[in-house]
Amino acid sequence: MPVQRHRRAAALISALLLCVAPTARAQEADDAAQANNPLANATSINLQNLYIGDLTGTDAEANQVYLRYARPFSALGGNWLLRATVPINSVPDATGSNTAGLGDINVFAAYLIDMGNPAVSFGIGPQITAPTATSARLGSGKWSLGFANVLFNATSPRFQWGYLLTWQASVGGDDTRADVNLGAFQPFGFYQLGQGWYLRSTGVWTYDFETDNYAIPIGLGLGRVIPLERATLNVFVEPQYAVATQGPGQPEWSVFAGVNVQF
Repeated sequence: MPVQRHRRAAALISALLLCVAPTARAQEADDAAQANNPLANATSINLQNLYIGDLTGTDAEANQVYLRYARPFSALGGNWLLRATVPINSVPDATGSNTAGLGDINVFAAYLIDMGNPAVSFGIGPQITAPTATSARLGSGKWSLGFANVLFNATSPRFQWGYLLTWQASVGGDDTRADVNLGAFQPFGFYQLGQGWYLRSTGVWTYDFETDNYAIPIGLGLGRVIPLERATLNVFVEPQYAVATQGPGQPEWSVFAGVNVQF
């Protein structure tokens, strides 16, 4: 009888493990996917760096550091996501060296629309850019208004995709500076490799409606999502190469890297 009881207990434990393991794997896959969701229902702090190794029309390089903060909130009877970006720029100047300092701060608020599928996130709302740059070379000198539209599709546990579309135009500021009329489209895709590792492509395509200058970078990088006790850590590095450019000062190649933390 004791042997039979032990066998029954072992069989019961095995059955429980078979039930728990798929659930844990599914939760791990969902956490990895949501770690890259710009509309995730979580507060996040991101420290990202874009090193530009070659600018068109010059032999110069540039660097942009982004400190980003995102937080969901409720207002006007709906759910929103607020994202603020504080850039620290380093750009070439006429002396042959670089000017570094604070750039123009950008904030957008996306209203989250129910798509009827919890794996699909969609948001759209206003954005504003303030002329906070510490040097004329580091910002536009203009107040700009526009919109931001985000889509993130995580219906597949293996591959997630989406985009961030923004547009802004100047509405005030320094009258001696050029007007702003800028669009940006960031298609992104994430392919899960397992154990938190994933491949990524997130190059930002830009088009200047004032000058018709543009850049279309394509990236391929590697990242890893690391669950912590009270947060999710996401680290990555992504080399990018511009397949098409027009105009001076566009990035020929760059390296995008960062550390994102979701709470």
